Amino acid sequence: MLHHTVLVVLVVWMTVDHASSAAAPSPQIEDEELSHTEAANTVEMTEKLNSTNFEQLEKLRIRSTYVARSCNDIKDRYNEQEDGLYSLTTANGMVYQTFCDMTTAGGGWTLVASVHENSIYGRCTVGDRWSSQQGNNADLPDGDGNWSNRNTFGAAEGATSDDFKNPGYYDIVAQDMSVWHVPNNFPLEHWNLAAILRYHTENRFLHLYGGNLFQLFKQYPVRYNVGSCSNRGPSVPIVYDHGDRESTRILYGPNSRTEFEPGFITFRAINKERAAMAICSGVKPITGCNTEHYCIGGGGYFHPEQCGDFPSFDWDRLEGEQGWSASKEMTEAAVLLFYR
Repeated sequence: MLHHTVLVVLVVWMTVDHASSAAAPSPQIEDEELSHTEAANTVEMTEKLNSTNFEQLEKLRIRSTYVARSCNDIKDRYNEQEDGLYSLTTANGMVYQTFCDMTTAGGGWTLVASVHENSIYGRCTVGDRWSSQQGNNADLPDGDGNWSNRNTFGAAEGATSDDFKNPGYYDIVAQDMSVWHVPNNFPLEHWNLAAILRYHTENRFLHLYGGNLFQLFKQYPVRYNVGSCSNRGPSVPIVYDHGDRESTRILYGPNSRTEFEPGFITFRAINKERAAMAICSGVKPITGCNTEHYCIGGGGYFHPEQCGDFPSFDWDRLEGEQGWSASKEMTEAAVLLFYR
């Protein structure tokens, strides 16, 4: 009798165990199902990505068919309202690509140049295209002369990673300027949001100076030995799109703040060593003559420790009088110049 009972229990246990095994899927089956799901998701994502890329390429192809001298022309003729890369044509038929800001203050702003300091420790060395790549040379007071010539360099997409200048700089006849200070190496699609400052003029001042910076700097040469520091080019009031006077002020050293008034763009500002800076971006010098600490660009001959696209933004590091260096945010941001 005991023998039969044990046999029954054993049979029942084997039956239950078999049922459990049949109900639970094997790990191999689960892995296969998961692999199929992942594969399907990957295919779907790839198809969406390819579709998006195609749509973007098609959009760029359509833009390349536009015939326009400026982004403002594109906005008016083709009703484009999206920031991005567009193709423009010069009066002589040269086609080039640049970035258009189609949203700020009514849009229609053409990127024509960027000033990017590739090495704050350099002193008119390779990469200082807006001052001199030929050293601090008294025999070359204009340096590379790129503020007043037709040289072009760089690419629009890399305007925050290197100096940039396109044919629009001298070809477009504009009325106003816009300036963005964008941290180095930021990708184009994030420039607007990444900028530490954005501002523009709206009094049509360029109309008085030939319509662009090329003509303006023909009238106000950027070189050494041009006169006293009170003999500078125009100062133009700005309207802030991002930032304000106070945020502009604190981007420069405490000593510099005593010498300028924020809320302007000033051209051809001269320092006490009689060297001309090209642009004081966001400020107007009012007292003192130390513009090398808060203005950019220039000629090819400076005080030995001032030469460069950002002439002396790192003065404190050189163990000079403390309090003159610009902030890290300013020294590590490219200055983007637009026309409209």
